Amino acid sequence: MQIEIRPARPEEMEEQRRIARETNVLPPGFISHEFINGITHDMTLCAFVDDNMATSYAVWPLIMRFNGKDAPVAGVSMVGTLPVYRKMGCLRKVHERHFDLLHEEGKRHISILFASQAAIYQRYGYGIVSTQNSYDIAPYDIQFREKKQINPRGKLVQLRDKNIEILDSIYREFTIPRTGYLIRDRFKWETGKLAPPVAPGGVQDQIIYEEAGVARGYVIYNVEPNLSGAGFGQRVTIKEMAWLSTSAYYSLWNHLTNMHLAQNIIWMQAPPDDPMPHLLLEPRRLNIKSGNGFLSRIVDVEKAIPMRGYGEDGELVFEVHDDAICPWNNGTWHMIVSEGKASIKKTKKTPEVSMNANSLVMLLFGQLSATSAARMGIIDVKKKNVLIRYDRLLKTEYMPFCGDII
Repeated sequence: MQIEIRPARPEEMEEQRRIARETNVLPPGFISHEFINGITHDMTLCAFVDDNMATSYAVWPLIMRFNGKDAPVAGVSMVGTLPVYRKMGCLRKVHERHFDLLHEEGKRHISILFASQAAIYQRYGYGIVSTQNSYDIAPYDIQFREKKQINPRGKLVQLRDKNIEILDSIYREFTIPRTGYLIRDRFKWETGKLAPPVAPGGVQDQIIYEEAGVARGYVIYNVEPNLSGAGFGQRVTIKEMAWLSTSAYYSLWNHLTNMHLAQNIIWMQAPPDDPMPHLLLEPRRLNIKSGNGFLSRIVDVEKAIPMRGYGEDGELVFEVHDDAICPWNNGTWHMIVSEGKASIKKTKKTPEVSMNANSLVMLLFGQLSATSAARMGIIDVKKKNVLIRYDRLLKTEYMPFCGDII
């Protein structure tokens, strides 16, 4: 048996797409055909067993918001191994080759992905760096605790056409201080949040909130038939909401209370720090469910640490251990943040904290504080009274989140 790792050739792309679809078995409309077909052969890195494609694997070149800075990242997508080739080490070999290539090229030092099973990727040094919530609420249960917020200033405007320029301008401003959000081009908008509904008879609306003629927020949602056969005849699914003021947020939700023919309003990808659970008169009506968001892997510690923004200055000395796939990350690192910018180099100093790659990436993204990680036992504290400094230095302004499908 011979395993070869290489990009798919143009004539092999139909097989790559077949394997990706067959192994992932995604719900209808979860990813558009245009998105899948947008992956070109030079974006792939596949495993072949005796000249037969066994594992599909593709990488989008993405730009991610990283606590006030823009960071180039590798967005891993359409990963799958045919069942007859599993437990042969195909995916591990693909990961090893991909991380070697990223390290050699020196352009993208962090990898991100959404996982069908987090257990698969945590073995390769990925950490779960985000949580996402889902809501399922009836329109008449959207009642705010503070009545003064029910009639915010400004007005709502329904976009008649897909005005990506207006939506993108709000989105870019909304995401500047955040972590995990991706910069979108027209293709990402059209194959993502603005992809048409898949249900027969479904329609999509884009509602803009304006103050003094300036767009300050939007909500994109699909209205589709309620196929359950119970209750009212419609179901509203929020694709995305972005707001640049408190008034915008309240106004957009108030608009959704007017969907009187909807049985429920569903938001499958709500940010973990979305304020709605703290604003409702009866938050339990949201029926909140929580799950994993995206995962990330630090390919090169020395290059990745300076990629994000930092709110405070200071110094950290930490050890990374047991990184078998990216061994250049192992060792003790001295990190200095000055005027919000980080520099880092290897040192012979005694480490204050020791951790593996999985734990480090969760701290870097602000998913966990060092204090929480120490209490869980996933980092080893070597010196006393250092955790407050780590918490302060690595804190992100917002909880990490990515609303795009990679």
